[in-house]
Amino acid sequence: MSSARVLATIESVGLVPIVRAPSAEAALRAARAIRDGGVDVVEITMTVPNALAVLGRLASEVGGDVVLGAGTVLDAEAARACIAAGAEFIVSPGVDLATIETVRSLDKVMVPGALTPTEVIGAWRAGAHLVKVFPCSAVGGAKYVRALRAPLPAVKLLPTGGVNLDTAAEFINAGAAVLGVGSALVDLDLLERCGDSALADRARQFLAVVQQARRAAANPPG
Repeated sequence: MSSARVLATIESVGLVPIVRAPSAEAALRAARAIRDGGVDVVEITMTVPNALAVLGRLASEVGGDVVLGAGTVLDAEAARACIAAGAEFIVSPGVDLATIETVRSLDKVMVPGALTPTEVIGAWRAGAHLVKVFPCSAVGGAKYVRALRAPLPAVKLLPTGGVNLDTAAEFINAGAAVLGVGSALVDLDLLERCGDSALADRARQFLAVVQQARRAAANPPG
């Protein structure tokens, strides 16, 4: 899948569920439930045990229907391995120029992490398709996204940290292109207590909030 198509899908969905799990089995179960909930994008972090095998398994199962990403990718070598396993987009907690160059050379989507305006500008100029703003909650959440967007309207921001069902609409209204959502969506306790359908329902709730917020932003009252 081309980077243009992958990016278009991520932006259309508006969500990147971040799967961090203590086992490969839990990660696979969570990813499948999220997909059942209608969210066709999922990020598997490299902190998951046997993460590359998880990516490979998901790619063989749902690779044609779900855009798979790898998170917490720290260098170009790891990015290559993730892409070989089936990742269509790469997320990093920081800006590593060699990683950005490698991912772009393989026609995949690159999402480096940044926080300050200087870092955001640097990531965008280096070739980021989206810039992950992390940890966004620590510096003001949606208000910080709005502040960044004012001087940097062309930069596509993916805030992560502090995004939940109560705040998701605020982030969209502030100008976020896509939302990175961790445990507020990928709730492993909920999965264990209430089953796969409960996590699928949570995914549907997030999707509905994003869609409603986008409609409201496109059609302001008055």
